[in-house]
Amino acid sequence: MSEQPSQGSAGYGPDSSTRARATEYWRRNIRYVGMLLVVWFVVSYGFGIIAVEPLDTVTVPGTGFPLGFWFAQQGAIYVFVALIFVYVFLMNRLDREFDLQEEDDV
Repeated sequence: MSEQPSQGSAGYGPDSSTRARATEYWRRNIRYVGMLLVVWFVVSYGFGIIAVEPLDTVTVPGTGFPLGFWFAQQGAIYVFVALIFVYVFLMNRLDREFDLQEEDDV
C-alpha cells in the first residue's frame, strides 16, 4: 500500500509562494473588474436613467440633443467600448507583471 504525497510536497502541487502570487493576481483582477463595473453602472444607470433630467439641461455641442438623451442612446455605448479597451490594457499589464503574457507567434 503506497502513500500519496501531500499537496505541499516537492514536485506535487503549488507551493506557498505560487499560491500567494496566484491569490494576488486574482485579487487585482477582481479589483479591476469591480472598478470597471462601477464606471459601467454610473454611466448606464446614473447618467442614462437617474440623472437624465439634470443632464438634459445641457445640449451636446453641434447637435442640439440633450446630454441625458445622448448618454442613454449613444454615450453609454462609447463608454462601454472604451471600458473593453481599458480592461484589455490593464490585464495585459497585469499579465506582464506576473509573467503570464501570451507568447508571440513568429
